[in-house]
Amino acid sequence: MAARKDARRIASEATREAVSNRILLIEDSPAMTMLLRQRMEEETGAEVICCDSHAAARACLENEQFTLALTGLNLPDSPRGEILALLGDFGVPTIVFTAMFDPEARERYAQKKIIDYIVKDGPRTVETVLHTVARILSNSAFTILVVDDARSARSGLVEILKRQNFRVLEAHSGTQALEIIEAEDKIELVVTDYHMPDMDGYELTRRIRETRSSEEMRIVGVSSSTDRWLSASFLKAGACDFIYRPFVPEELQCRIDNNIETLKQIQRLRYLADRDYLTGLSNRRCFFEKTRHMEATRTPEHCSSVAILDIDHFKKINDTYGHEAGDRVLKMVADALAETCAPAKHFAARLGGEEFALYLRNTDAFQAHSFCEKVRQQIEELVMEVNNHEIAVTVSIGVVETETGESFDNNLNAADQLLYLAKSSGRNRVYSTLTLPEAMTAANASAVAELF
Repeated sequence: MAARKDARRIASEATREAVSNRILLIEDSPAMTMLLRQRMEEETGAEVICCDSHAAARACLENEQFTLALTGLNLPDSPRGEILALLGDFGVPTIVFTAMFDPEARERYAQKKIIDYIVKDGPRTVETVLHTVARILSNSAFTILVVDDARSARSGLVEILKRQNFRVLEAHSGTQALEIIEAEDKIELVVTDYHMPDMDGYELTRRIRETRSSEEMRIVGVSSSTDRWLSASFLKAGACDFIYRPFVPEELQCRIDNNIETLKQIQRLRYLADRDYLTGLSNRRCFFEKTRHMEATRTPEHCSSVAILDIDHFKKINDTYGHEAGDRVLKMVADALAETCAPAKHFAARLGGEEFALYLRNTDAFQAHSFCEKVRQQIEELVMEVNNHEIAVTVSIGVVETETGESFDNNLNAADQLLYLAKSSGRNRVYSTLTLPEAMTAANASAVAELF
């Protein structure tokens, strides 16, 4: 029997990562089941499978794989919480949803290795469930590095974190930890012990902070030391939190969750600060900050280009169909730019009004002209319907290959002058240094001269 349980658990853990977010909801109240299922599917995007008994849960577990389970403790055929043993046999991370959770019960259920528990204690209960489920599901996007030279201590931390659905890496020394951090740029949190033979946790924290700020990476110190000043030393070195061993797993979980939540808030604020609210593209400030940095760090053997794009007759669209239609046109063009730029990792932004900018990585003048012509053609094919009228949209584009040693503002100004030529020559066209000979007319000769 024990061997069969172990085999079941191993099989479950091996396949869990391949399973999309699917939640097993075990609840015998039809009203609560309906409410939780609808809210969880709407707000997390996960698929929710419901059952109302121990037997029904077993049938689901034998035939399907789940990211996590949400269960009550008192089921018709499982009155004393036997459902937890079943979920443990199948290795499914479990959130307990119960009417009462006293200290004795907490200790008993902690041995079943549940990932969290929620007490039905008021009108905010459903919101707490949703928040907890969303947190566990989103944890899979975060990578945590555990650093400890003692294998048993390291394994204990890894087990707790993996149960919380984090991606977890391990290092047995400070030196190895620094090597992993250098190779893995997606590590968001480091949990490090203090006493290690090659480098103590204080020194490791200080070394990490030389290259990674607390906005990019959180650090939590852990130690079994009796020195009560150690926590202050860690925090002054750049750690974000500290916990003494032996710790309560639930406390560690809460501290980790708080640090991850801080990272999420920072990322959200950074995203909002960098985005144009209407189109979702990067905004003007973000474009100039990132492109100036990329140009400053670009090596001479790697070329780049910059383009400015303007929607033709946009004022007429606003005047004829209203600003709501104009907003839809801006969003439509922005979506087309994002979709076209994504494969080559080019950088698109809205500068303001109907004007957009493109930074084209590893692209010379010929490639840049060709790419912008592709963008122009794709936008020309777009049609938007407003009040039974079809609105056709075209754009004019000016593009230049950036010159090494020239300021980025000057390169951008050259693209802007070429955009002016494209618009003055009839609109719906791309102008670059490759098209300058045909642009040499009496009407625009002075504008062309300004480029040089």
